[in-house]
Formats: sequence, C-alpha cells, structure tokens
Amino acid sequence: MKSIWENYKTDSAYDELMCSEFQPRQISYRLCQYLNSLNTSDIDKRKMAAELAILEMGISFTVYSDEGNIDRAWPFDIIPRIISSTEWRMIEKGLKQRLTALNCFIADVYDEQAFIKAGKMPAEIINSSKNFRKECIGMKPRHNVWANICGTDLVRDKDGVMYVLEDNLRVPSGVSYMLENRVITKRVFPELLQNIDILPIDDYPSRLQDMLASLAPGHISKPQIVVLTPGIYNSAYFEHAYLAQQMGAQLVEGGDLVVDDDDCVYMRTIEGLEKVDVIYRRIDDDFLDPEVFRKDSALGVPGLMRAWKAGNVSLANAPGAGVADDKVVYAYVPEMIRYYLNEEPILPNVQTYLCDNPEHLEYVLKHLPELVVKPANESGGYGMLVGPHATNKEIAEFREIIQKNPRNYIAQPTLAISTAPTLCKGKLEPRHIDLRPFILQGENTFVTAGGLTRVALKKGSLVVNSSQGGGSKDTWIIDMEHN
Repeated sequence: MKSIWENYKTDSAYDELMCSEFQPRQISYRLCQYLNSLNTSDIDKRKMAAELAILEMGISFTVYSDEGNIDRAWPFDIIPRIISSTEWRMIEKGLKQRLTALNCFIADVYDEQAFIKAGKMPAEIINSSKNFRKECIGMKPRHNVWANICGTDLVRDKDGVMYVLEDNLRVPSGVSYMLENRVITKRVFPELLQNIDILPIDDYPSRLQDMLASLAPGHISKPQIVVLTPGIYNSAYFEHAYLAQQMGAQLVEGGDLVVDDDDCVYMRTIEGLEKVDVIYRRIDDDFLDPEVFRKDSALGVPGLMRAWKAGNVSLANAPGAGVADDKVVYAYVPEMIRYYLNEEPILPNVQTYLCDNPEHLEYVLKHLPELVVKPANESGGYGMLVGPHATNKEIAEFREIIQKNPRNYIAQPTLAISTAPTLCKGKLEPRHIDLRPFILQGENTFVTAGGLTRVALKKGSLVVNSSQGGGSKDTWIIDMEHN
C-alpha cells in the first residue's frame, strides 16, 4: 500500500506537523500515524464526505468579480493543524496583553492623546488616518473597551517563533468557519477525535453573547442583542446569519432599525417597535449612519451615532476602533504595551518599515524585490506586493505608487511562513498557513482555543485569503499530558 506521506518533502520553512521528511513532531505523532494507516481510497472518501458536509450545511463565501458576486463552497482541507497547549497558553496570554494595550491606545486617541504627547508616535499618523473618526472624540464605551472582537493574524517563521502579522479591529470575520471546520472534522475523522484530547471551541457563541450582554447600557438582565448585516450580498453574510442563529439574536439590516426622537434604537417587528440595547455591527464605519458618515449609505441606520453617543445603545465594535487597525499603527503596538501596561510584549511584531519615514523609504525602494509591501488600510490580501513573486514591471509600478503616497504603505521582510501537510490531488504537499485566533473583550477577556488556520492552496503562494484562492483547516490545541 502506498503511503500518503510518500514523496512529502519539507522545505526551508518550519513544518507544523513534520520536523523532517517522514519524521512527525511529537505533538502530531498520533495524527500522522493514523493518516499513514489510511489508503488513497480512504482519504478520497473522507475528502468527499467533507465536501458533501459543506454543501449540506450551506457553508459558503462570496467572491466579488467583474462578472458579479459569486457564492462559492468553503474550501476546506481535511488535514488539521496542531499546536501544543503549552505553547498556546503563552500565545493566549500574549493576545490578551495585545488587545488590552490596543484598547488603551484607542481610548487615549479619542481622549488626551497622552501616547502621542509623550513622543511615542507622530501625531500625523493619527491625523492622516482614514479610520480616525473625530465624531468619536470624548466618547467612553462600556468598560472603556472600543474593540470588543479582534481577529489577530499570526504566522510562524522558519525560526519556529510565532509573530503577529496584523490586528483586525474593525469587523473581523472568519470565526464561523473556525467553528464549522470542527463540525466537519468530527464527521470526517470521528474515531480520531474520540482518541485525542482536543480543546473545545464550541463555546464561542455563548462567550460572544455574554460579552455583548456585558456592554448593555444600564443594568439590563436580558438585553436585546441584534447582529447588523449589510445583507445577503456581503462576502461574510453566511457568518452574520450563523452567529445570530447560534446566539439566538435577531439578524437585522439597516432598514429593520429606526432611531426615535428619544435617541433610542428600535427594531421593527410584526408586533410593533422593540427597543434594541446592543448591536453587533458587521458594517464598516463609513456606512453605519448616513447622518454622520456617508450620506448615500443605504446600509446603515440614520441617527445611530446619536443613540450611541447618548448612551442608549452599545455598538460592538465601537465606531472609530479602526484607527488601531492601520498597518502603520501596528508598528507601534510593542511600544503601546510598554507604555500603557508597563510590560514587555509577549508576542513579537514582524520587523516593519514605515514608508513615510525617509530612511525606511530609501531602504524599501532599494529592496522591493525582497519585501512584502502592504497598504495601510486594505484587507483581504488586496493591493499588496510580494516582492520575490513579482515581475519587474509590477515592482516598477509599485515603486511609483509608494512614492506618490508613502504614508499609505508599510514593508516587511518576506517570511518563510510555516507549512502544513495539505491534501493536493490525492497526496500530501506542504502549503503555507497562518492562524487567526479571535479575542473577545468586554467586562472580561476571552481567547478562542486556536483559531482559523488559513492555507494558501496554490503551491508556493504566501497569500492565504479565501478571496485570493486560499482555504482553511481545523486547528487542534492538544494537551500532551493527556494524549
């Protein structure tokens, strides 16, 4: 019988399951041994079972293209990614530290700006940030927490160290896919999950509900929580509907809500208007309230900012939280941790060059073929340059783009981000991966046990975003003492 591991070759990147060819890491030994006991037919059947489950469960995402919006089945790889609980405890602590510091920073930005006054960051970075909302100055959200839901992207370099690649603080998505990946894995490998002690993740919806309830104005024992979605054409609509259903919350669009003369938010129901206390909004600031932001927005709720400022409704994440989502601001997070918490960062940043710094800019322009260049406020893998994979023409064009607007670009070394065995046409091949854990912060702070592992399905690609051809894997946090 041919082994599924036949011809599996690890390269210079750190492999999450294999420490060398045919040699599993201790943490993944039982999984690798089990996979080795399966023949090609067994693997194919399990892959088909996963694909059928995805179709049955309606798990999809939307890709925007010139031809229109296309709903696609969620691309899922059945081979899980494994992390030890010992390492995870350290990562979890680092993620809590990071979000706490970021929330201190956002609160400071809309108040005294002490961090800037202390010379820790140039004021121009905030003044020129497209996500800085002057309308939020002086606001104090419940628990003084602005970013209640954060998706932090982590990558492991060839040195085995886990680095923070970016923080997603506006409307981070992907947690529903993390949850559904586990459901699919239980269908595909039921006997395997019975024998390996994997930390559960299915408490996320109840944790999210508890966190949102903790934001309710006053002391309401059972607040009315709604999930505000842009609608069915949004790429993350599956997630909006899924989370609302899991929490037992109402899924609403802008037209379902109204702000009355008393500056309170009400939901239209067949029985009349019903007061809303907490809104988990999945709409960008720009479209949230046409009275304050984009006047042409048909997605938001006129008067919503008035209601929020009056303290009659809580919004998660708070408007203006995206000021810390800027990739230029990212470079200052280690200093924020030292300044606000008087601690050393637990999780390191990737070395970052700020193109509005003349010395950094000179270095970046000289070394474009070696670097990854990203715009400060784009998401989804759009608008970036991966130097080693770019053509001379693309590099020349990007050089001009950066020089026209250096504030909008950062550059980082091209990391040899870690790989994991991925099923490709019936055999296992290494593919690059990242990890997006989700952190909730309200009255308390909670981190998911693992997160969404995204995988670049194209050979050699470093871009893991589903909109750019990426897929995902289940993430197992395993306690070695009990396995």
